[in-house]
Amino acid sequence: MSDVEPKARFRDLFAAEWTKLWSLRSTYGVLAGGALLVVGICVNSARSNVALIERSGNPEQRLAIDPLHAAFVVDAFHIFVIIAGVVGAATVYGEYATGLARTTFAAVPARRAVVAAKAAVVSVVLLAFGAVVAGCSFGLTQAVYQQQRIGLSITDPGALRAVTASALLAPVCGLVGMALGALVRHTAGSVVAVVGVLALLPRLFQGETYRWVKEIGNAMPVSAWQALVQNPARPPFVPPRYPVSATEAWIVLAAWAVAALAVAVTVVHRRDL
Repeated sequence: MSDVEPKARFRDLFAAEWTKLWSLRSTYGVLAGGALLVVGICVNSARSNVALIERSGNPEQRLAIDPLHAAFVVDAFHIFVIIAGVVGAATVYGEYATGLARTTFAAVPARRAVVAAKAAVVSVVLLAFGAVVAGCSFGLTQAVYQQQRIGLSITDPGALRAVTASALLAPVCGLVGMALGALVRHTAGSVVAVVGVLALLPRLFQGETYRWVKEIGNAMPVSAWQALVQNPARPPFVPPRYPVSATEAWIVLAAWAVAALAVAVTVVHRRDL
């Protein structure tokens, strides 16, 4: 009879990582509180716009408001990406900060498989989080706008694309957070890195004077998301220079997800505890 223990199956690793994530009360609080905050900001923006229309008494004011824009307020979704990134980072830096990483890798030496299981859990949880936030934000804001009969339905041009892109933005940022957590391995440092990379760095590359600056900005996850939530029926009055197409934006999101997962797997596999 062999004394060699069988290798852990991926579904067992997935179940273990799932338990680790949901055993923390902070997970519930961060996701629930974050969802309420993001949706609340977007709904409040819609209510403010409806109030402006009512105060103005000008029918043309209705035409000046893009109902899709208020469903996905940029500042609100900066909070959204930070929440997703921090949750992803916590699954990695939390193990190093508590010393649990030694126990985990002693039980399962296959570090790549462990990281893959973490990534799967993070992706599933944050995809659900993103879908709830995106769906609620769109549905509630359009219900508010319907008071002025300018609300959109999910079948209107650009609506489904915007909801889908917003839902997918969460797992992409979660994987980026995992990569940063693997690189930094420190609670405060990882959070700062998430905020810097996902929220602050894109702001440094918004200028249109130089094409290379704008192209770097276009390659950021938030910038790609902004391109995907634009209302195709309401093009900007001043077309931007060096715009990013919808196809390019999807590629950017996919590339960040793949690159982040590769970094997380490589760093955890090669670095000592």
